Amino acid sequence: MCPYRGGMSDERRGYLYGLTAYVLWGFFPIYFKTLRPAPALEILAHRVLWSVLFVALLLAVMRNWRFLGRLLRTPRLLGGIALAALLIGINWGTYIYAVNSSRVVETALGYFITPLVIVLLGVTVMRERLRPLQGAAVGVGALAVAILTFDYGHLPYVALTLAASFGCYGLIKKRMSLPPAEGLFVESAVLALPALAFLTWLNIEHGATFGQVSAVHTVLMVLSGVATAVPLLLFAGAANRVPMVGLGILQYVAPILQLGVGVLLYHEPMPPVRLAGFALVWLALIIFTVDGIRSARKNRKPALQKASQETGQKAEA
Repeated sequence: MCPYRGGMSDERRGYLYGLTAYVLWGFFPIYFKTLRPAPALEILAHRVLWSVLFVALLLAVMRNWRFLGRLLRTPRLLGGIALAALLIGINWGTYIYAVNSSRVVETALGYFITPLVIVLLGVTVMRERLRPLQGAAVGVGALAVAILTFDYGHLPYVALTLAASFGCYGLIKKRMSLPPAEGLFVESAVLALPALAFLTWLNIEHGATFGQVSAVHTVLMVLSGVATAVPLLLFAGAANRVPMVGLGILQYVAPILQLGVGVLLYHEPMPPVRLAGFALVWLALIIFTVDGIRSARKNRKPALQKASQETGQKAEA
């Protein structure tokens, strides 16, 4: 590891970026609650439009527009980005709706089970082999969903929609090679036209809250673009510096904070059956994390042996 200025290593800096990103995401419910009485679709439309403007300004400062030429020459990539934009729009909209419908706890559940959904997608779509501990984690997670379905009286569709949409979004993004800022700009740009059309209609119907509630409310709506982009860029800085196992553990910070916000700050109910369901989800995540750490260590040994052999060969030469 190479030390940076101030004595902080590159990896430690990455952990700081990642932790900051996940803490910000963890407190997102408080931010979106302050945007009421705006309905979820209006908040989503403003989030999309201000994200486009903020990231466009960022790219202009960086003078980085070359990626647009590559996109225009690759229709398949454009199609993938359009699908990714649809999925992230569904994810954002569902999240905003859930938060402002006093279902913050269910959003936390959605992001807790996302790693399990990603494993299922890897097996079903990418044809990856399921390791025994991964299979056990998915089984425990499925049991947890069954218990929570019994508790809610219906499938926890908000949690499942969040997990499925984000999992599929991640799968599509894995097949593309756009950096985070460029990716966010293009995805938001795809959603910008319908967002603008919706806001125009809302204003014609005199149903818009933007500029009608208070100056603070208006400023917070505008800053939703910054609030969207900043954690994503911090996460990108972490992803380039932190091992995958470290990122995998950090990702639980956000739903833990969301759960705390829902239960402790907004006093959402957590009856014993629901708590049992969450306990099973946490058990599944512990199994999943242990398997990830074991797999990383197992894969690291051959790499270290190979590096050692290459060093020895160079020394002999």
